[in-house]
Amino acid sequence: MQQISIIAAQEICTTYTKESGSNFYYSFLFLPRPRREAMYTIYALCRMVDSAVDDPPPGSKPLEVLATWRAEVSAAYKGHPILPVTISLAAHLQKFDIPEQLIQELITGVEMDLTINRYATFSDLYPYCYRVASVVGLICLKIFQTQSPQAEDYAVNLGLAFQLTNMLRDLYSDAKENRVYLPQEDFQRFGYSVESLLNKQSTPALMDFMKFECARARAYYQQAHDILQTLPASDQKALVVAEIMRGVYSTILHNIEAQNYPVFGPRTRLSSFQRLSIASSIWFRSLFTRHIAPSM
Repeated sequence: MQQISIIAAQEICTTYTKESGSNFYYSFLFLPRPRREAMYTIYALCRMVDSAVDDPPPGSKPLEVLATWRAEVSAAYKGHPILPVTISLAAHLQKFDIPEQLIQELITGVEMDLTINRYATFSDLYPYCYRVASVVGLICLKIFQTQSPQAEDYAVNLGLAFQLTNMLRDLYSDAKENRVYLPQEDFQRFGYSVESLLNKQSTPALMDFMKFECARARAYYQQAHDILQTLPASDQKALVVAEIMRGVYSTILHNIEAQNYPVFGPRTRLSSFQRLSIASSIWFRSLFTRHIAPSM
């Protein structure tokens, strides 16, 4: 098989990201081209790995597909990948020092969805959130090229906040797929059951449960914000794209709360205009002030 060119491989990753409709796409627009293209590649890789489990083609074997991805990632680090996204990844590894262990840990997190569909406690859920979200943030730091070790704490907290926000807005749709991520101990604490969730029972107990879970997510946004304010100005500037994403996802969380927790309604989304407005506001703020995001 003739290997495609690096330029063609990058174009595939770029097109894939643009067509995804992801919230992340709007933040990438504000990066210099080398970092932007690296982020397109990382996004495409993460999304394709995730799709092997979340949206597998008929007849596929997700565990085997993930094993193939593991091998392809290793091949990228050894210099002989064959898939477009890993060909592009290999090219970016010449500039950005992304540890292979991080990408392999991400795959481990995605793999957890094949064997675990309930988490008894938040301590049990934490490793999953870390692997599928915080690890992505740590990968991004290598592309943003931050210098302070504390930037890693920022990325970990922000990843947890993003993942919890996704779990909150997809609570019912995930449950219909027999995936209930939020801790069972919390359901029990507030006297609300998964059976009630599947039966679309909107009760005061559900509202209390959602209020508690939203507060947990917001606490992680706040921790990320507090850490950001302690970072050197150069790192704060480097993290403007991450702050755009914090602006987008924290607004989604705010809307979930403001709409009185629409668990059974349409998925809480922001329009393209809203996302671009948030991105532009934070970007322009970064040009004129040390603190690139407003207080929480």
